[in-house]
Amino acid sequence: MDNNNNNNSMLEQTLQDGKLVRLLNCLIVAHLRHNNLTQAATAVASATMTPLNTQAPPNKLIQLVAKGLAAENNHVLGGISSFGLDSSVAGTALYASVSDPCTTVVDFSAVHDTKGASKFFPKHETRHISEHKNVATCARFSPDGKFVATGSADMSIKLFEVAKIKQSMQPDSREGSSRPVIRTFYDHLQPINDLDFHPQNNVLISGAKDHTIRFFDFSKTVAKRAFKVIQDTHNVRSVSFHPSGDFILAGTDHPIPHLYDVNTFHCYVSANVLESNANGAINQVRYSSTGGMYVTASKDGSIKLWDGVTASCVRSIGGAHGTAEATSANFTKDQRFVLSCGKDSSVKLWEIGTGKLVKQYVGATHTQWRCQAVFNDTEEFVLCVDEQSNEPNWVAIGFRLSSGTL
Repeated sequence: MDNNNNNNSMLEQTLQDGKLVRLLNCLIVAHLRHNNLTQAATAVASATMTPLNTQAPPNKLIQLVAKGLAAENNHVLGGISSFGLDSSVAGTALYASVSDPCTTVVDFSAVHDTKGASKFFPKHETRHISEHKNVATCARFSPDGKFVATGSADMSIKLFEVAKIKQSMQPDSREGSSRPVIRTFYDHLQPINDLDFHPQNNVLISGAKDHTIRFFDFSKTVAKRAFKVIQDTHNVRSVSFHPSGDFILAGTDHPIPHLYDVNTFHCYVSANVLESNANGAINQVRYSSTGGMYVTASKDGSIKLWDGVTASCVRSIGGAHGTAEATSANFTKDQRFVLSCGKDSSVKLWEIGTGKLVKQYVGATHTQWRCQAVFNDTEEFVLCVDEQSNEPNWVAIGFRLSSGTL
C-alpha cells in the first residue's frame, strides 16, 4: 500500500512539474513575442512544442520573476530601502520590488498608416488654478492619482489634492471653500524643471536650474524645505524614480544620464554610449514601468534607449525630429513603444525592437517651448499643448484595446 501511495505521489508530482514546464514555456514564448523577438520566440516554440501564438499578458513573466525574487529575499519595503549598484546584485535588486504594471493596453500592432489626425475630445475643460507667481514649468501626478504637483519659474512647488480640484470645479462651489493647494515648498534658488513622486512613499523630488535634486516629505503639514539634497554638476532638466524607489535618473545639460543611489547619493555614469558624438543636453529621461529600460530625449534631436540594469545605451535614434530638439519621450505600458515629442510640431511613436517610426501625430504647434506629449491612462489618446492657442491638443490613437489572459 505504501508503495502504491508513493508511486501515486510521484506520478502526481511529475504531472504537476510537466504543467509548470509547459506554462513556463508559454510565458517565455509570449514574452519574446511581445518584445518583437520573433525569431527567438519561433525557435523556443519549435524546440519545446509550444504554440507560437500562445497568449499571455505583456510583462507577465517579468512580474512573476519579480514576485519570486521578492519572496526569496523576503524583501519588504518599509521606507526607502538600501542596496548599492553592485554588479553582482543589481539584476536582482532592480527587479525585486517592482510593482505589477497594468496589463490592459492599446494594441499598437494593428498600426498601418504613419499619420494620425486630431479628434474632438468633448469632456475637456480648462481651469487655471496653479497659484504660482510665474509660469508653471512642469506637473506630475502621484502614482495613486490622489495628488498632482506643479513646479514653477518662481522657484516654488505646489502640491494639489485632486479631489479638492474636482470639488472646486463644481458649479455650486464657493470661491475659497475648497482650496486645492495643500502644500507649498520653497527651497530652490532657480526655476524648477521637473518633478517626480516616489513609487511607494510620500516623497516628492524636484530637479532645477540650481544644479540640485531636492527631496520633500509631503506627509508633514508644516514642512516647507527639502529634507535631502543631491548636488549635481549641471542644470537638472529632468528626474525619474526607478520603480523600486531606490534609484533616481537625472537628465542634465550633460549628454549622458546621471544615475543616483537614493541611499548613498553615489552617482553612476554609463561608459557605453552608442554615439560617441552625443553632445546634446537631456531634455527628458523616463523609466519604463518595470525599470528594465529607460529613455532619453535630447537637445541634439536624438532619442536613446538604455538598459536599466547595465546602464548601457542599447539603441539610438538620431534626428528623431529632424534637426529640431526632442523634448520628451515616454514608454507605453507594455514597453514595446516610445512616444516622443519635438520642436518640429510633431509627436511620434517608435517601435523599441526595431527603432522604426510607427506613427506620427500632427495638429499642435510646438516650436519654441519644450512641450511634452503624454498618453492618457488608457493610452487611447495622446495629449500635447498647442503653443498658438495655449490649449491641450488631444489626438485619438484609434486602435483596439487588448487584454490578454493566460
